[in-house]
Amino acid sequence: MEGSSRPETRYAWHGDDAIAYQVVGDGPADLVYLQGLVSNVELNWDHPSMARFLTALAAGRRLIVVDARGWGCSERSSPSMPWPIELLMEDLRVVLDAVGSRRAVIMANNDCAFVGTLFAATYPDRTAGLVLYEASANWLWTEETPWEWTVERWEREVADYRTDWTRAEAAATVAIFSASMAGDERYIEWWYRYYLLSGSPGYAAASAARYMATDIRAILPAIRVPVVVLVRPEHPEPSWRQSSIYVADHIPGARLVELPGRDSQLWLGNLDTLTRAVDRFMESIREERGELDRVVATVLFTDMVGSTETVARVGDQQWRELVGRHHTTVRALLDRFRGTEVDTAGDGFFATFDGPARAIRCAQAIVESLGSLGISVRAGLHTGECETVDGKVGGIAVNIGARVSAAAGSGEVLVSQTVKDLVAGSGLAFEDRGVHELKGIADGWHLYRAMPPRRWTDERGGSPYDR
Repeated sequence: MEGSSRPETRYAWHGDDAIAYQVVGDGPADLVYLQGLVSNVELNWDHPSMARFLTALAAGRRLIVVDARGWGCSERSSPSMPWPIELLMEDLRVVLDAVGSRRAVIMANNDCAFVGTLFAATYPDRTAGLVLYEASANWLWTEETPWEWTVERWEREVADYRTDWTRAEAAATVAIFSASMAGDERYIEWWYRYYLLSGSPGYAAASAARYMATDIRAILPAIRVPVVVLVRPEHPEPSWRQSSIYVADHIPGARLVELPGRDSQLWLGNLDTLTRAVDRFMESIREERGELDRVVATVLFTDMVGSTETVARVGDQQWRELVGRHHTTVRALLDRFRGTEVDTAGDGFFATFDGPARAIRCAQAIVESLGSLGISVRAGLHTGECETVDGKVGGIAVNIGARVSAAAGSGEVLVSQTVKDLVAGSGLAFEDRGVHELKGIADGWHLYRAMPPRRWTDERGGSPYDR
């Protein structure tokens, strides 16, 4: 695509960080495309196969093509500090705000399927629907997902990322994963440059390590937006087929749609079949009625330790002053970390967050700040599906969060296994506290203590994750 016909690359600013995107077409519905693995909004238009693909997706609607942070024209990262998924999810919200999109269908591929899925669970009011391709709930072998790669297999993959990317390597990759283009020198040259200019080898390796430690199986049943999972039965990597089927089976109401072809890339093969599937899905969304009132949220409970003994020791007047300082401190930190106060009962708080990493850091800040005032508190966190009834948050996830908090000791921040699994790559560290029986909650629950944060800042004077 030449000259003025090429879409203009724009930037949505997430604080000081720039997220690159392009807008193609104009229509009543918005479709966001997160390519995953490698991505470059500028180079997309340098080969007709990709240009045709994006033009077809934009027919009759507004297509928003995004380079995820770390890739293409968006903000890059150092290999020693890969961006956490929570930040990537917030980037998507920033782009939607920048283009004035209230709700959009999100089409997410490969590693970006993690981002799209968590975004849909957390922000159903901003997500009209979800289209997934090469999606997985986890990238590491488990007894439940034995088709996923082992740690040893991933270590070999990461080692491959660190080798030189040559034209010969590009040709070999095309022959396996883009069989219909094998021997096409123009396509091979484009793919060579596309992969080379999309991201650094170090970041690709760090990103793989992050996603290898990510597990969203516990979140899939909480997805309440319409979902279609695309799969190619002849995909050259069998594990992707099995992963996609697993995801479709575990998201309520999700539909699995098979696409013909041996190529792994969506932009190759029969575009008519793909666009018909997307068109029908978006039309079915348009016809649906009612608003969803369930979201995935991270719940935080805090509680002062030994309050009865403290009242007896200091007296009613000093106790009221102490509680006042407690409330002021907690509310200030909730505001700083973008938490929402739901309720307070005497010397405890109940709050919700749309990101687990921020919730943990808020809890740590609360414990530390109140400790300096001589107030000992404990905190517990869990991420799960919450129901909103008459403006109040409830549901089993709230009950679990309260029980996790009750299991914490003085000065501790205790989290559930679900929370720990969702913050891979965030820099947070945990200590295994074993399996606990939570009152009124079935089965044993694995809990972890969030370790106190390290004392370091970036050149702007704050943690890069506190943005």
